[in-house]
Amino acid sequence: MIKKTSKNELRKSVHKRIRKKLAGSSETPRLCVFRSLNHIYAQIIDDENGVTLAAASTLDKEAGELTSRTNMEAAKRVGTMIAEKAKEKGITTVVFDRNGYKYHGRVAALAEAARENGLDF
Repeated sequence: MIKKTSKNELRKSVHKRIRKKLAGSSETPRLCVFRSLNHIYAQIIDDENGVTLAAASTLDKEAGELTSRTNMEAAKRVGTMIAEKAKEKGITTVVFDRNGYKYHGRVAALAEAARENGLDF
């Protein structure tokens, strides 16, 4: 058995386990979250067709002026942006994919902001 040493390797193995059970469809696409040290990203993905329907991140111009792109405020802003883009496309229900991260901190803030702005998951 190979020991996984880094946090990222552990996260990737957790993500593989999650993705075996979780998939987005045309009716309920998958909301996937990725966080790096400097930014946070969210995508709404239709796995049946292999298409990204909407995306938002702290790199977008719509994110506006942020004091920091790595804090909870930025995550909430991205959650709001992804929910608004989903509403424009007529998407109300999604499946949340936390991408192997704990549902805590920036990931939870993004999810709560998306819920408050109309996404259902």
